[in-house]
Amino acid sequence: MSFTIRKQGEIVVVDVEGQLIVGNRQELKQKVLDELEKGEKRFLIDFSQTGYIDSSGLGVLVSLSKKIREQGGELRLADLNDDLKTLFELTKLDTLFQISDSRERALESF
Repeated sequence: MSFTIRKQGEIVVVDVEGQLIVGNRQELKQKVLDELEKGEKRFLIDFSQTGYIDSSGLGVLVSLSKKIREQGGELRLADLNDDLKTLFELTKLDTLFQISDSRERALESF
C-alpha cells in the first residue's frame, strides 16, 4: 500500500496503490491535509491501482471532501474499477464526488 503525491499544473494528484483501508486511511488523510495546509486547492485522487476501499476509507474520502470544500477547494476522483464504481453507487457517494473514468478526463474537468 502506498500513496504517491505529485503536482500536475495546479492540481495535486494522489495515486493510491493497493487498498484504502482502516490500517492506512490516516496516512492518506494526513498527506492530503498537509497539501491543503500549504495552500493547495485542487485535488485528484487516482484509484487506477486500487482494488478495494473499506468503509473507513470511504469515511476518509468524505471527510477530506468536506475539509477541502470548506477551504474553497475541489476534490475529484478518477479511474475506479467496476467493483469500486458499484460501491460508490450503492452508497450514493457517486452523488457527492465528481468521478471521471480516467485521470486525463478528471484533470481536464477542473
